[in-house]
Amino acid sequence: MKPSSDIARLIEIMAALRTPGSGCPWDLEQNFATIAPYTIEEAYEVADAISRGDLDDLKDELGDLLLQVVFHARMAQERHAFAFPDVVQAITEKLIRRHPHVFGDRRGLDTGEVNVQWDAIKAQERAAKAAKANAAPAPRRDGALSGVPAGLPALTRALKLQQKAGKVGFDWNDPKAVLAKIREETQEIEAELESGKRDEIKAEIGDLMFAVVNLARHLDIDTETALRATNLKFERRFASIEKALAMQGKTPTDATLDEMDALWNEAKAVEKNCR
Repeated sequence: MKPSSDIARLIEIMAALRTPGSGCPWDLEQNFATIAPYTIEEAYEVADAISRGDLDDLKDELGDLLLQVVFHARMAQERHAFAFPDVVQAITEKLIRRHPHVFGDRRGLDTGEVNVQWDAIKAQERAAKAAKANAAPAPRRDGALSGVPAGLPALTRALKLQQKAGKVGFDWNDPKAVLAKIREETQEIEAELESGKRDEIKAEIGDLMFAVVNLARHLDIDTETALRATNLKFERRFASIEKALAMQGKTPTDATLDEMDALWNEAKAVEKNCR
């Protein structure tokens, strides 16, 4: 079978993989629930390629993410629910509908006006969807925080909840006030550590993380990007520790915490001087 740059060929290949008797046993065993984690993972792989500035890798990762869409569409087609062309039609209709300032007569809007318009159109869409289902939106979904999927990664969902709350005035006016809240949360964690109650400690740590996301939002910093950069920094510095220990004929398990901490500070100093 020859590769192709045609989306139709990709759809044919996916259909072949899902054909009973001649397809791939693994692909045939999958369903929406088992594939969903891979879909999320591929989205993160795309983000990672972007953060590294690796466009060749980005091309491959976007292909893997596209495969996820094709896979889900094929399984839906097998259930006679919808097919890939329906997915394309739905998103093209949505893009045109949500951009009347580009495809309609609402020209000359600035970014703030576009965002307000976007939220209004999404609210209309939710109301129309509820009406089509011949049922009013459920109470827990019909508020200022409605429309934030529960399945989102926790940091992303925290950000979206805060953004929605901020639009109706439930927000801090100053990043320093958020920083004060972070200090308050750390004090509450310290108090709970004395009690030793794990559930309370867990809750307070959650509050602290939520407050940190809030601070990042006020400073226009993406928490996922910031944490990803810190993860890479940790990996880089720990690799420096391992390299330094190897030169001494040691491994981390052979070294003391004080030794590794000193090497960490050395790696940190080197990075600082290289900036």
